[in-house]
Amino acid sequence: MRDLAVRLAALDADAGAALRVISYFDSLTETRAGLQAIVRGAAVLAGCAARLDDHGRRVHVRVDPDGNAAPLPGPGDDRWMRTLVVPDGSATLALERAGEPGPVEAMILERAAGAARAVLDRTRGRVPAADPALVELIVDASAPSDVRDQALHKLHLAAAAGVRAVALPSGPALLGPGAAVAFARAGIGPSVAPAELPASYAAARVALRFAADGTPEDPGPTVVQHDSLGALAVLASLPADTEVPDLSALEHATAAAPWVLSTLYAFADAVSLRAAATTLRLHHSTLQDRIAQAAHLLGWPITTPAGRLRLQVALTLRRLRRHPA
Repeated sequence: MRDLAVRLAALDADAGAALRVISYFDSLTETRAGLQAIVRGAAVLAGCAARLDDHGRRVHVRVDPDGNAAPLPGPGDDRWMRTLVVPDGSATLALERAGEPGPVEAMILERAAGAARAVLDRTRGRVPAADPALVELIVDASAPSDVRDQALHKLHLAAAAGVRAVALPSGPALLGPGAAVAFARAGIGPSVAPAELPASYAAARVALRFAADGTPEDPGPTVVQHDSLGALAVLASLPADTEVPDLSALEHATAAAPWVLSTLYAFADAVSLRAAATTLRLHHSTLQDRIAQAAHLLGWPITTPAGRLRLQVALTLRRLRRHPA
């Protein structure tokens, strides 16, 4: 898509720009981005402030041309370029630029409105307090403090104690004091005062990278709390292109036989060989044979404390590579 956009831009600047807009908002829709990210994309692509007003849900999102959340200056100007997000007119998306939209602005409005409509359809039926746009504002470190304070008041969290930010593959969420954790895959930030939720969310996003898919290709815990990572969190700051021989050896070993990855993970995670055998539903002598074969494929012994630590780090790095920042 990018190559096609470049070729079109050489022939027709508007056509190339429009194709980039389509690609951008399609990507946001595929990743289930929230309203804040969608309005931010519209503002940055158009080079002017953008706002979404959903009067039915009492949700208002405004982002400046630099991509920062911004306070609402007022009800808006009828001369701005705008489009309906829902047919009944209760939600609109506007670019704060007067006049008729050109081809690129029209495409931005159309694609951004479509992406926003998908979010509203997905979250229809939730109470206003759970609206994803407000949650996004609360955890956005670039949002002005007064804007975040307003969102906290709307969610009745301004005076709460011990709120945790949650990073989901689809975006942020919040956990109040004593709330149960019920997510398929998530990273959970530390418990903080409401004003510190952006920092909690940054930590939650790190924890999410350590959360596995829970599939045979990515076994492991699917919900990870940042507090439990300790020094392991440092591994997330390792550049993605860093050459790690142990990681290469692990990929070689897991490609050799379908049982290698599950065996290595169970062995690295269990308190004993018998516990690992129970997890895998294998006789412990069968597991011993598999561990010997896996160690041969890896190129280092994994039954010693140092070798097992190398294995644990390699497995962790593998998961971080599967879930980039």
